[in-house]
Amino acid sequence: MTNDPAITIADLRKSYGSQTVLDGIDIEVPAGTVFGLLGPNGAGKTTVVKILSTLVRADSGTVRVAGHDVVDAPDAVRAAIGVTGQFSAVDGLLTGTENLRLMADLHHLSRTGGRARARDLLEQFDLADAAGRPASSYSGGMRRRLDLAMTLVGDPRVIFLDEPTTGLDPRSRRDLWSAVRSLVDGGVTVFLTTQYLEEADHLADDIAVLDHGRLVAHGTPAQLKARAPGGHVEIRFADHADLATAGAALPAAVPDPDALTLQVPTDGFPALRALLDRLDAAGTRPEALTTHTPDLDDVFLALTGRPATSDTRSDTQKVTTS
Repeated sequence: MTNDPAITIADLRKSYGSQTVLDGIDIEVPAGTVFGLLGPNGAGKTTVVKILSTLVRADSGTVRVAGHDVVDAPDAVRAAIGVTGQFSAVDGLLTGTENLRLMADLHHLSRTGGRARARDLLEQFDLADAAGRPASSYSGGMRRRLDLAMTLVGDPRVIFLDEPTTGLDPRSRRDLWSAVRSLVDGGVTVFLTTQYLEEADHLADDIAVLDHGRLVAHGTPAQLKARAPGGHVEIRFADHADLATAGAALPAAVPDPDALTLQVPTDGFPALRALLDRLDAAGTRPEALTTHTPDLDDVFLALTGRPATSDTRSDTQKVTTS
């Protein structure tokens, strides 16, 4: 890992006709870290990746990747990066080994070096037992791991993962997360775009939230969570009489008569203790109590005014199992 940032973006702008896709983006990614770019569909995440990987030219701004300007030295940038897009690059007619050897040929590795690299990556991504099978027989999780392994054949210093786990089941998603963290432990820099709030929280050292082409927040997961409104406590009661008594004692609470619950804003244990004391003084006892601390769902709502529903999560899409 060096002291120089792996990626530097300054005042990046891109429009298609009258539609502004990126409106002055500034990002710096330290080497050997995971940077998460979070946002809904259409926010501009994929456009950022295309510009960083030299596939699309920006209208204005400065972008440097692995120490090279994407406009002045695109070949040097391409030699230093790997890209795993939203859609798999795996050839289903080839075996796992053949897919990797094909990538080795494209990277001009020697025959011996290419075979060794393919063998090592199959082991690293737990695909050795399936190496001789056509990739079309792989599960969705296996194909995604092979896709990532193919990205690594050229030993890139910077990897772009554009929505890497969309459509995967939770187990396959977590397997891929583990693989990504292992890469970072080895000094690789990962630039991740995702709609999954949990994914960004789990993987990223730093996160930027992109909305309508602008960065609306940037910081560590903990820093972003601190910007969301405080947590709350959900209290459930045995009957409507207890619910009414508690509601009178806690005027700031939001009642749900159907669920027999109150939702009460709170900011930590002292406030929770005071809340319970007030309920005790009112002569009512909760049947159940659940605490909720701010997460990235709360952050997104606070920053954009929209909940993290179908446009920021892909969980409702068809998933493929591991």
